[in-house]
Amino acid sequence: MNTPTPAILVTYGSRHGATAGIAEEIADALREDGFAPAVVPARQVTDVTPYDAVVIGGSLHAGHWNHDALRCARRNAAALAERPVWFFSSGPLDTTAEQEDLAPVPGAAHAMARVHARGHVTFGGCVTADTPGVVARVLVRSGRAGDFRNPPRIRRWAHRVAGELRAHPGPTATPDHADA
Repeated sequence: MNTPTPAILVTYGSRHGATAGIAEEIADALREDGFAPAVVPARQVTDVTPYDAVVIGGSLHAGHWNHDALRCARRNAAALAERPVWFFSSGPLDTTAEQEDLAPVPGAAHAMARVHARGHVTFGGCVTADTPGVVARVLVRSGRAGDFRNPPRIRRWAHRVAGELRAHPGPTATPDHADA
């Protein structure tokens, strides 16, 4: 009997799109692990019920989590509480996220508690000369900008999420590799 491939929503809120790259990296790793991920900007997500699990990401800006990601979590809180959910943040413009297990900012932590999220991770952020905005220009001129996203670290985390989904799929997920 062929069981359906679990559908995973990977959604993100980002001011300038750098978090989208992290979401795509997560989706690639989940695809490798036999899942069917869909990457969708958080502002476009109106219903999470077609998905077996959800990964929500938000960029950090001035100590706050992206408002589109927070709204997505609030708007879908009841449905999210019924399925496995993980959160990620993209933010520090240095190697801090590589060296420390950074706690989620208060807005993300509150949203995580509300939907009973299984975990959170913070990845490095990205501001380059191509990033629009005054703050980005100041960071580039001062030499504090850069791309601190680490694709191998992102993929390792996504593979752990896949492993946890196989081991503890939650009430709606139906992994097709139960013995993996």
